[in-house]
Amino acid sequence: MTTPSAPPASYYERHIFFCLNQRASGEDSCANHKAQEGFDRCKAQVKAAGLAGPGKVRVNKAGCLDRCAAGPVAVVYPEAVWYSYVDAQDIDEIVESHLKNGKVVERLRIPAHLGR
Repeated sequence: MTTPSAPPASYYERHIFFCLNQRASGEDSCANHKAQEGFDRCKAQVKAAGLAGPGKVRVNKAGCLDRCAAGPVAVVYPEAVWYSYVDAQDIDEIVESHLKNGKVVERLRIPAHLGR
């Protein structure tokens, strides 16, 4: 009889959440800064690189992450690294460097003091 192997420490090696929040009040929000485009780009790049799926990377939409002053924002777990990005090249760099190779993209990190 075969004994089952131990489950992985985490279902995904890395999990990236993109704030796609749109504030109804008209306040600035990530949705005003092409957050959906960043999410779509990341999801496509992760899939194209063969990084998607259990034991690998998951790309998720999120509501407000409350870091609006740095928007648009994304956060990668389990490292809890917060990023801001402006274009497709920034997303590509996050995918290649952090999601694929585990190396944080320092130039895109959000300073700890930036919140709402």
